[in-house]
Amino acid sequence: MLHLRRKLSLCAFLSLFVVPALFGEKPSLEAGKPETPWGDYVEADFPFFSSVLDARAAGKKFPKDNLTPRGLIIRVGGEVWACFDTELLRIACIWKALAGKAPLTFDALAPGSYHVAGQKTKDGQEHLPQPEGEVLYASAAVAGWKPGQDASQEDPRTPAPDASEVGKGPLGFASFRRITRSADGVVLAYEVNGCEVQERLAVSAEGQVERHFTLSATKSGLTLINARKPVYFAASAAEQTYKVVMAKVAAVGKPASYAPWTEVVTTKGHLQSGDNAYVNDVIPLPVPNQWKRNVRLADIAFLNDKGDAAAVTFDGDVWSISGLNGDLGAVKWRRMTSGLHEPMSIESREGELFVFDRNGIWKLVDADKDGNAETHELFCNLFAQTAETREFPNSLKLGPKGEFYIAKGGQEGTTRGKHNGTVIKIAADGKAIEVIGYGLRQPFIGVHPETGVVTASDQQGHYVPSTPLHEIPGGRFYGHLPTIAKKEAYPAEIAEPVSWLPHSVNPSGVSQVWLLGAKMGPINNELIHIGYNRPEVFRVLWNERFKRRQAAVTSFSRDFTFGPLNGKVNPADGQLYVAGFQVWGTTAKDLSGLVRIRYQNKPRVLVTEVTPMDKGILLRFNAPLDAKLATSAENFSSERWNYKRTPEYGSPHLKLDGSSGQEWMTPSSAYLSKDGMSVFVGIPDMKAGVHQMRIGWGLKSADGLKAENTAYFTPWELATFDSKAEGFGDITIDLTPRKLVAAAQAKPSVEEGSRLYLMYGCMACHSIDGTTVGKVGPSWKGLYGSEREIAGKGAKPVKADDAYLKEAILDPAAKVVKGFEKFDTGMPIYAGALTDAQVDSLILYIKSLK
Repeated sequence: MLHLRRKLSLCAFLSLFVVPALFGEKPSLEAGKPETPWGDYVEADFPFFSSVLDARAAGKKFPKDNLTPRGLIIRVGGEVWACFDTELLRIACIWKALAGKAPLTFDALAPGSYHVAGQKTKDGQEHLPQPEGEVLYASAAVAGWKPGQDASQEDPRTPAPDASEVGKGPLGFASFRRITRSADGVVLAYEVNGCEVQERLAVSAEGQVERHFTLSATKSGLTLINARKPVYFAASAAEQTYKVVMAKVAAVGKPASYAPWTEVVTTKGHLQSGDNAYVNDVIPLPVPNQWKRNVRLADIAFLNDKGDAAAVTFDGDVWSISGLNGDLGAVKWRRMTSGLHEPMSIESREGELFVFDRNGIWKLVDADKDGNAETHELFCNLFAQTAETREFPNSLKLGPKGEFYIAKGGQEGTTRGKHNGTVIKIAADGKAIEVIGYGLRQPFIGVHPETGVVTASDQQGHYVPSTPLHEIPGGRFYGHLPTIAKKEAYPAEIAEPVSWLPHSVNPSGVSQVWLLGAKMGPINNELIHIGYNRPEVFRVLWNERFKRRQAAVTSFSRDFTFGPLNGKVNPADGQLYVAGFQVWGTTAKDLSGLVRIRYQNKPRVLVTEVTPMDKGILLRFNAPLDAKLATSAENFSSERWNYKRTPEYGSPHLKLDGSSGQEWMTPSSAYLSKDGMSVFVGIPDMKAGVHQMRIGWGLKSADGLKAENTAYFTPWELATFDSKAEGFGDITIDLTPRKLVAAAQAKPSVEEGSRLYLMYGCMACHSIDGTTVGKVGPSWKGLYGSEREIAGKGAKPVKADDAYLKEAILDPAAKVVKGFEKFDTGMPIYAGALTDAQVDSLILYIKSLK
């Protein structure tokens, strides 16, 4: 059964399933769909939606090259549908759907997973949406119009890297402008050689499928190629109207009529409380609603400082929202528009809304101010889009001068496209583009609102050894090649990331957001990085000390029940709002969600700087520390390892000599600064150019608040430690290899085990909530006392008692649990790194996780 978006009482659960009775039934277009609370993906009361359309198998009498990567699927009348290609400006296909059935197959991610959360698509272009029913007309994938009397059918566009790829971008002499809803359908508008063409599709009472054109005055004639035979329209000093018959159909149903949406759904936020400095307030989504519409929220954009916003869903809907302020007592949701193609981001620029989908960047226009965006203006589609199922429209971000930045999915299974896996800058007027980064697998981006610095994450996979965090300065190649490309034939030098993150820590990095203008206490103005697979928000500590940018990444919040994708600061309250939904692999239990991360003006001890240096690592905090804990090297742990970029999926962890595993780096000493807010951890054998380092700490502030966490970073360079300049006075760093002193051991406790779990980075590989997705080791929840099946031929099951757990900590390779033997990250050997009391504390902590 579909995962519902929040934990429901039985009464609330049942109420979702009686929505049809509350709002009335309509004939279903999706016969055989799973029983869910949602209505049809293709709504009867909306005149169009967007989709790829594959009509290459329409029939023997039709062209074989008819594939439309960017299509508007328009309800012409009754069961008659048409696909308009917004790049080639042609009617790609007209067909009569089967009564009561959807007009096309649901071989795309959004419609395919609409009723079955988590259902995926196959990569490539072999399994794409196709028209369902009787095809009445289909055209070749050529320009629908030509200037003058040119009736040739050559494609004037520059080819893609693969000549067979049809997704090459728009025509140079013509461009799509907008689609506008009306009471009886839609009006299309586009420009051909300086002439604006408005087009409306209709079915006459006699069953003729007609195209009705209005052409503006033009000094040169135009030829309509996209008809049963070419039609020439002569130049004219006045506006002209024409009708062209495309096909005939029998038994046409009544024309549809469409009314504006006026209904409002009100939800009430659930405010968290407690002693934490930051809490997550849950904002329920508008479910149920009278449209029986699924709400898989992808992103939110704020319109003003009054708590007004707009949100976009993966299924192509845009909702206006008010009341996002204060106690969230009455959050009002209203549908604005629909029909978009798998969008995942929305931006507001001076109150105007822009959405990025597979068609391009749309500007949403509500000309009559009735709350409905009746017009979608195509702001920019100068970048190409293939029909590849994984060329997702991942990110749209606004730059400081009104420009936009987008990130496009880069996985290719059939052909090589022009702009797959790129980050692109869009001019403020939408009339020019610049590729500023390429060779990315599935990038999600962030943009600094003042400096315009562009950051990007990427997804581990072929040629991407782990999760990277990039800075995208412009024009560089970031290492990913699709599986269909020649192996390791890199087109340019690979730009390495600002920092790597272990895949076990951040299995799916997504977007970033700067907290400029926020009112979130000590994290104001910082960069936040969002993790999707295991829902998490990370702080990125930007480091300006080096010629080459570096950063350290540390966990901030894991309090999410949905897979987060995007975050925005609300100018009304200065808090961070995070939205997302479940469709790819995630440990999240809820289908979708929206939360406010709210600062309660309470103290929280946070690290503010992590700098790798020649003699160790400098840590700075936002509060004075307990001197005894801060000056004990036992309260810090560190590791390092390298990755290898290959055509294989991901990478093993490699020691610096190339052998498998990580190198344990035992701190020798620790020193507290004169102000008590910085620690220098002395570590022997520091080296620059290591791909991955980790440092963990288990401390407290001077007034007893916990200070426990782990930071991950890539020390491309090492700074020189100057004790006086850094605030430590005249000290000499002891780098003598440290040996454990048993007499100094603390009494074992559950609390100490919890501290060590964080300090030693155990949380990267072992969950404490039972989940294993994204982990490379068994969960600790319910582990103690359970029977463990051991990998290896003839291995017998063992009971997870004290002896087993002690052996697993000190010699993890002795008995590897079945199912985890193939993971190549490896677990460090803690023998000689932990005292007996620390091992006992970890065992007590594991025992407590029942």
